[in-house]
Amino acid sequence: MLLLRVVASAGRRGMRVADICAAAALSQSTVSRMLAALEREGMLERDSRTRKVFIGHVVHELGLVARARFMMPELCRTAMRALAESTQDTVYLSEPSGIEAVCTAREEGGYPIKALPLHVGIRRPLGVGAGGLAILAAMDASQAREIMRANAQRYPAYGGIDLRMLESAIGQAHEQGWATMADRATAGMTAIGVPILGHTGEPLGALSIAAISARMPHERQAELARQLAAQCRALGEAVGRR
Repeated sequence: MLLLRVVASAGRRGMRVADICAAAALSQSTVSRMLAALEREGMLERDSRTRKVFIGHVVHELGLVARARFMMPELCRTAMRALAESTQDTVYLSEPSGIEAVCTAREEGGYPIKALPLHVGIRRPLGVGAGGLAILAAMDASQAREIMRANAQRYPAYGGIDLRMLESAIGQAHEQGWATMADRATAGMTAIGVPILGHTGEPLGALSIAAISARMPHERQAELARQLAAQCRALGEAVGRR
C-alpha cells in the first residue's frame, strides 16, 4: 500500500524506481521485489521505454466498484462549474485520505493563463495546497498537530513548507475564514480554499480556487472566498441530506 501511494503521488507522470525507493525510504532490493509482485497482479505497470512505474489497470477496475460509495466529485460538479465560470479560474475539489489530501475533481475557467498544478488523483500531504490547508485548519487542533508531525519530513519538498509556516497559515485561516497558499507548492500561483463540513463539523473535503498570483490580491481573495463559502455550505447540507 505504501508503494501504491508513492507511485500515485506522481500522478500521470509516473515514477522512477530510484525515486520510489527514496520516497518510501526502502532499499532497492525490497522495492524491486514488491514492485514485481504488484506488476504481476496488475496493480502497477512499467513503461518498457522509460522504465517509469505507473498505477495499473486493476486499480482502475477496483475503483469502478467503489465509485458509487464515494460521490463527492459528482455532488460538487455543478457548484465547481459555476465557480469556474464566474471566476474564470481553476477550481479544485480535495478530499482527505489519512494524512494526505487527494485531488478528486477539477474544473477549468476561461482565463487564458491557467493554474493547473494538479491532476485528478494527485495525493499530497495535508496542508500542502489551499484545499489541503483548509481541511487541516477545519480539523480538531490535536488531530491537525498529529497529522503535521507525521508529514513533517515531507513538507520541505513542497516549496519549503515547514511546521512553523503551517501553524501560522492555520491561524490565518481561522482569523480570515479561508485558507491561503501563495507561491509555495507551485511558484507563481496563489490559491484559496474553504472546507466542506459534515453535520458534526468534520471536514469532508474542500473547494479551492487557484490562479496566477497577480490575479489574487487580498480584496479579490475575500470575494472569491465568499463565493466558495456559499457553495461549500450548500454542499455540506446536501451531503447531510444524503
